[in-house]
Amino acid sequence: MNRQIKLIWDFRGQAAAKTAEHHEIHLKEFLDKENYTLKITGFEILSEMYAVAYLVVEEADMIVFRDALRPHRGEVFIVES
Repeated sequence: MNRQIKLIWDFRGQAAAKTAEHHEIHLKEFLDKENYTLKITGFEILSEMYAVAYLVVEEADMIVFRDALRPHRGEVFIVES
């Protein structure tokens, strides 16, 4: 099984939650435009002043997505049961 990579964008400040939520919309639009089959996106509010948006891609595609979308960081995506 191929590894999947979670690309992450960090947002801080009073508008962090709204910004992360809005950023996810753009990530979904990008996936649709590129006809990418994996459609795992989301956002998480981690505190009042910190939120993240994320997109999961196949490891083989990570460099292309990284260069096009410029995430702040990435990590191996593990599905929790």
